[in-house]
Amino acid sequence: MSTSQIAFLKGHGTENDFVIVPDPDNALDLPVPVVARLCDRRAGIGGDGLLHVVRSAAHPEARDMADEAEWFMDYRNADGSVAEMCGNGVRVFARYLQRTGFVAEGDLAVATRGGVKRVHLAKDGDITVSMGRAELPEDGVTVSVDGRSWDARNVNMGNPHAVAFVEDLDHAGDLLSVPPFSPPSVYPDGVNIEFVADRGPRHVAMRVHERGSGETRSCGTGACAVAVAAARRDGVDPALTGAPATYTVDLPGGTLVITEYPDGGIDMTGPAVIVAEGVIDPAWLETVIG
Repeated sequence: MSTSQIAFLKGHGTENDFVIVPDPDNALDLPVPVVARLCDRRAGIGGDGLLHVVRSAAHPEARDMADEAEWFMDYRNADGSVAEMCGNGVRVFARYLQRTGFVAEGDLAVATRGGVKRVHLAKDGDITVSMGRAELPEDGVTVSVDGRSWDARNVNMGNPHAVAFVEDLDHAGDLLSVPPFSPPSVYPDGVNIEFVADRGPRHVAMRVHERGSGETRSCGTGACAVAVAAARRDGVDPALTGAPATYTVDLPGGTLVITEYPDGGIDMTGPAVIVAEGVIDPAWLETVIG
């Protein structure tokens, strides 16, 4: 990895925060230790993950999507591991592209490891992401915290989720470590675990342990998984009713609005903010690589 000056920005979507590294030509190597240190809140810039901004044509994992989407969100978890998708990350990614003048208000396509995501940047500042369809595998799991256990709904949003409905969000514990789940074979590559409490009709609140990042202030794919799981629990399936179903999902960092349509498509709407930009100190980076 080059130790010349590397630009970065910092942004968040409902306080799910990210280090943004622009690299249109995919010239940077971002090994796991570097990503993890950049995301470290004490020794680095700090973030729940890293958004590596690359033109799709320049990245081997995205070249086959280049005709649909000019830009690829090469997303990394805070521990440096590669992830398929991040809903809040897509909104922040789109806000970065708008800020730099690469895109304007209106519609945008973003390539991710979870497929091409359609994005709409509204005049009021909110950003809507078409998150694709939820898959609902039949094999579920049991999640346990501090002697309590709950059956969790298995939902896949391009990444895996286990959704547990609880009476009180405090029952989730501190979420610093992965809540135990069984059988482990259901999620061989790990899982995002959401704990959900009701707040009103089609209105829920959640906390989440994100795979590779710990508890985060928000999780976009998690909010979608929660809305779908809540709808099915409530006996609501847009494919059967022919009408969209909208749920409001409160997270520690803000609120997202999730709509599932009769064709299975899911939209997520919420804010995205760029808060800072700067340059990574080459001398510091040398010590990380060293």
